[in-house]
Amino acid sequence: MSAPCEHTSSIRKVAPSANGCEDCLAIGAKWTELRICLACGHVGCCEDSPHAHALAHFQATGHPLIAAWERGPQWIWCYEDRIYFDPKPGQVPKRSRLAWLAGRLIHRRKSA
Repeated sequence: MSAPCEHTSSIRKVAPSANGCEDCLAIGAKWTELRICLACGHVGCCEDSPHAHALAHFQATGHPLIAAWERGPQWIWCYEDRIYFDPKPGQVPKRSRLAWLAGRLIHRRKSA
């Protein structure tokens, strides 16, 4: 992965806005994977999802950094510099197993 970009100063200690894609939950849509904005905590769906709400959030707010918010490898993506880099400890909020399960249950109900 690349070295961190110049936008790392915009990373804040954030609380997730929802246990699933905030915008998909509001409209009853499905998502593929989740991303969290490191400036404000907005949880949106990835660009492989039908609505790409994380990208829409960047376009609306200019918040350049998102992180993977799924179990598994952690990374940060900078929309402006178009690079991935590894997060430092504490830069990405931890997602508890309970929150992960709750998000999946909500997702399954919406897609059923």
